[in-house]
Amino acid sequence: MDKLLVKAIESLEEKKARDLVVLDVKGICSFSDYIVICTATSDRQIRSIAENVKDKIGRPFIAEGIDLCRWVLLDYTDVVIHIFLEDLRKYYDLEGMWMDAKRIKG
Repeated sequence: MDKLLVKAIESLEEKKARDLVVLDVKGICSFSDYIVICTATSDRQIRSIAENVKDKIGRPFIAEGIDLCRWVLLDYTDVVIHIFLEDLRKYYDLEGMWMDAKRIKG
């Protein structure tokens, strides 16, 4: 498994991210190799998780949603991390959008 991906998973689990899913999108996605999706129980937990990932891995190429903390996207090019509140995760259903991807975790 990619070192960046391993660090991302460890960082998410360290802050108790729930329902962690890792999708291998190599060959079906032009912008990344892995998509990581997880759920947080509150906006405070989303911020805590996102900050922990940034502290452990470094500054992402793109970071979106940190101000509102309902859905945060951290783009490390090869690994894209989505941290959702539960209702938004169900609504956007990224797992369904990437159903052809191989599940590595979750």
